[in-house]
Amino acid sequence: MHHFHYVWAGLLSLGLISPVYANDSIDTSESSATDNLKTSPAEKIQTAQHPRLEALKELKNVKAKDLKVNANASQPEIQKDPLQPLNRQIFAFNDVLDRHVARPLAIQYKEKVPTDVRGSYRQFRKNLGEPWNLVNQLIQGRPLRAAESLGRFTINTITTLGFADPARRLGLSAEEENFGTTLGYYGVPSGAYLVLPLFGPSTFRDGLGTLVDSQARPQKYILDDHDRIYWADQALRGIDARSQILDIENVLQGDKYAAIRDIYLQRKNFAIAEKKGLESESMFIEDELDSTEDDVPEDNSDSTADEMHTNDADTPTK
Repeated sequence: MHHFHYVWAGLLSLGLISPVYANDSIDTSESSATDNLKTSPAEKIQTAQHPRLEALKELKNVKAKDLKVNANASQPEIQKDPLQPLNRQIFAFNDVLDRHVARPLAIQYKEKVPTDVRGSYRQFRKNLGEPWNLVNQLIQGRPLRAAESLGRFTINTITTLGFADPARRLGLSAEEENFGTTLGYYGVPSGAYLVLPLFGPSTFRDGLGTLVDSQARPQKYILDDHDRIYWADQALRGIDARSQILDIENVLQGDKYAAIRDIYLQRKNFAIAEKKGLESESMFIEDELDSTEDDVPEDNSDSTADEMHTNDADTPTK
């Protein structure tokens, strides 16, 4: 449990060097097609054989100022996603793992495990996250909201050990927090959009936030020196998160990479604006998400929207 930095290094290396056997996962732009017409046959063969090498070469055009942008869905791609060549390569790798491993497991999990059991497990994990929600809300200077999170944790833990949500019936609503959102609350720029191996959509700010969040989860300390149980728990967490977005996959039309990127950036900016009390445009995918959540009793429910960037492969580092 003390080697999470090695895990991160391994995942990043894996995303760069692992072969991808899915040509349909990478969409080529019109400009790239035009450039290919001017490329010699030998260069075309080299590019096809070493797509990651070519993607890395394109990074030489990325400047420091490009990485300080506060990315949002409405910006031009060159501004919000200057790392796109490399991001698409990692996205393709993640997509192969998803189609061959994560999605099949999520389908079986949803079919075999009763809805109430899945909802109770999800609520239990959600309740364990309340103390970290409280800490983030205090850092954000929102003591009243922090007190509400403390109340939720106390009531749910004492009454149901966290497997249900009676606090909601008492008017104490849930609010998911993470350190990346807290940084955004104080105006820290998100940086460029970034796709992490296995973890999926992120930004430079949220990538840092994920590292901090991973050290704040109680499981890390409760299961200290029980590595197998810890990683089994994280695997189940990822499968459960993936199962929650099975019904909205058909919403993604056209360029899947671009759609996921813009949804992620829009939802993240919306969450930060909402906490600040600022007006923000409605999420264009909100209705589809709300209509596809499991029919879990109120006490056991968890928002699919909160799990959207657990893409997925959102298995936290240890």
